[in-house]
Amino acid sequence: MDEKLILTLVDRFSAGNIGELELSDGSARLLLRKESSAGGTAVHSGSVTPFRTAEAPAGETAAASRPGTQPAPAGSGTAANAAVAGTEFITSPIVGTFYPSPGPDAPSFVRPGSKVKAGDTLCILEAMKMMNQLVAEFDCEITAVKAAGGDMVEYGQELFEVKRPG
Repeated sequence: MDEKLILTLVDRFSAGNIGELELSDGSARLLLRKESSAGGTAVHSGSVTPFRTAEAPAGETAAASRPGTQPAPAGSGTAANAAVAGTEFITSPIVGTFYPSPGPDAPSFVRPGSKVKAGDTLCILEAMKMMNQLVAEFDCEITAVKAAGGDMVEYGQELFEVKRPG
């Protein structure tokens, strides 16, 4: 979905009387929901979830068909930029600001060489004043962090290069 379209939808949703809105364009799903807090003010929560509608092509791993992961392209770029066989990329599921740590003075959640377990936090993605934790969907080792703190990242942008154990 186009970032401009999403922002327009969020603005109109926020100003309107609809309690929930869910849209899908075949490549992503947008869910916006208004919830009442104890004080009676409306709190807006939203998420954009990428998904694939087709079966993974023959030879593509099941992990590669999972949202937020892509196999590394074989033979792309120069020798210095060539992906190592068996690496995958964890991509951004939303448009937002990339934060590698929970605070400005805190250490990064992960660094190259970090071994993470499924469910471990990799980074925070801020979108529309909402802090969203990106968590690992599988055990892996971080081989490269491809975004810097404060970078604006796009949907589908590679954030981490990872390698599965074994």
